[in-house]
Amino acid sequence: MNHSKYQIILYVIVLVIISTIGIQGYWNYKNYQSHRRQLVNDVQTSLDKAVDDYYTQLAEKTTFAFSFVNDTISSADHEHSEISSVLKHFDSTKSLLDFSKDSIKGVKIYTGYSADSIMELAQSDLERKKDSLIQSNIKNNVQYLDIKKLTSKVMISINSDSISLDNLSHLVNKELSRKQLDITYQLSFKAKNEETKKAHVWNPNTLEPPYLETQSKSNFLPKGSQLTIQFSNISSILLKRMVLGILISLTLILGVIACLIFLLKVIRNQKQLAEVKNDLISNMTHEFKTPIATIGVALESLKDFNALSDQKRTESYLNISNQQLTKLHMMVEKLLETATLDSHDLELKLESNNINDLLLQLKQKHQLQTNKTIHFSHPDEHIFALLDAFHFENAINNVLDNAIKYGGDIIKMTLSKENKRVLLSISDDGNGISKLHKEHIFDKFYRVPQGNTHDVKGFGIGLFYTKTIIEKHHGSIFLDSNTKQTTFTISIPHG
Repeated sequence: MNHSKYQIILYVIVLVIISTIGIQGYWNYKNYQSHRRQLVNDVQTSLDKAVDDYYTQLAEKTTFAFSFVNDTISSADHEHSEISSVLKHFDSTKSLLDFSKDSIKGVKIYTGYSADSIMELAQSDLERKKDSLIQSNIKNNVQYLDIKKLTSKVMISINSDSISLDNLSHLVNKELSRKQLDITYQLSFKAKNEETKKAHVWNPNTLEPPYLETQSKSNFLPKGSQLTIQFSNISSILLKRMVLGILISLTLILGVIACLIFLLKVIRNQKQLAEVKNDLISNMTHEFKTPIATIGVALESLKDFNALSDQKRTESYLNISNQQLTKLHMMVEKLLETATLDSHDLELKLESNNINDLLLQLKQKHQLQTNKTIHFSHPDEHIFALLDAFHFENAINNVLDNAIKYGGDIIKMTLSKENKRVLLSISDDGNGISKLHKEHIFDKFYRVPQGNTHDVKGFGIGLFYTKTIIEKHHGSIFLDSNTKQTTFTISIPHG
C-alpha cells in the first residue's frame, strides 16, 4: 500500500469518527430537549394537581347547601327567583365563610357539613315541618322542598380573587416528592387585572439560573388569574433521566472509535510489514549474494586456472569457500532461530553460571576483532544467576556486536547487583538513536533506515532475539539514547 492510499484511508477514518461524534451529539441534544419538555410537563401536572387538592381541602371545610322551606312557594319560577337571589349574594361576598345563614328569608342554609350529612339534616327538618303543617299542605311542601348543594370547590374559585401560596406550597412539595422531582422552586400568583410586579410570590430570591417556568392550567383558579412556578437545579434530574441514553451513546462512540483505530493500526502494521519484508528481501539478497559469489569465484579459479596443481593456492581457495559457507550457515541459523522464537518451542536449560566470567570472555573475544576500546567494570565478588549459557551469551553478543558496528570508539560494560537483580549496562559514545526508532528497535526485522543503502549489513533480528531471550530469563531490557550516548540496560533475577 502506497503512502497516498494510506493517507486517504486515514482521512476517511477521521471523517467517520467526527461524523459519529456529531450524530451522537445531535441525538443527545434532541434527547435533552425531549426530557426537558417532559420535565416541564411533569412540574405543571404536579402544580395542577396541587391546585385541585388545595380547593378540595377547602371544599371539605366549607360544604354549602340550602333548601326552600317557605310554605308559600308554589311554582318553579318562584324557586328560580330565590336561587338567583342566593347566587347574587354569593357574588357580593368575599368568602363563603362570611355568608350569613339568616340573610335570605325562606331559605334554609347548611354549611360545615358533608353532603350526606346535609341530606340527613334536611330530611329531619322536613319531618319536623310535617307536624306543624296542615295535612292538606303537606303535598305542596313535599313537592317543592328541594336541597340545592353548591360545591365550595367551584364557588370559592368564582368568589375568591387570591390564593394562599404557603398552603399551596405544601401540596406542591407533596406532588413533587411523589414524582421524585428534587427541584428548587418559587410560586407567584397574579390576580385578574393585577400588574405582574405586584404579584404575590412565595420563596423569592432562591433560584439560581438557568431555571424554567410554567403556568398552572387548572380550571379552579380564579378567572383571569395566573399561577406560575419557576424551578431550577434541573441538570441533575435531566442527567438521571438521560443516563441510559448517554451511556449507550458513549459506548457506541467508543466502540466505533476503537474499531476504526484498530483498523488503522492493522493497516499501518501491514504497511510496515510490507516495507520490512521488502527491506529483508533486499538485505538477504545482498547477504547471501556475497558469499555465494565468493565461493563461485574460488571454485572457478580451481577449475580454470589449474589451481589444483598449486597446493597452497588450492588450500587458500578452499579456506575462502569454507569461511563463506560458514557465514551462510550462520545466517540461515539466525533465520531458523527467529522462527523458533515465534513458535514458542524454544526451551531454555537454566543452570547456575558465573556472569563475571561469561562477560569477560565475550569482552576478550570482541576486543580481538575490533580496534575500538571495550571497558568492563564489575564488582570483585562473583555474581551467579540461573542462565542458559548458550542463548544468554548470544543475546549479549548481539548487543556488543551492534555497539561495535554502529557505536562510537569507546564501549563500556558495567555489571552490578541491586535488590536481588543483576544489572548489566552496555553503552557507547555514538550518535544515538532517535525517539522515532527507539520504539521499534526491538521489533523483528526492524533496522534503522539509512536511505536506500546500509553500510552494515544485517537482517534486523539481533535485538529482537536478545529481547526474547532476556524475557525468557524473566528479565527485561531497556534502551536509553541521546546524541552523546546509547545505553542498553539488562536486568535478570539473581540466584
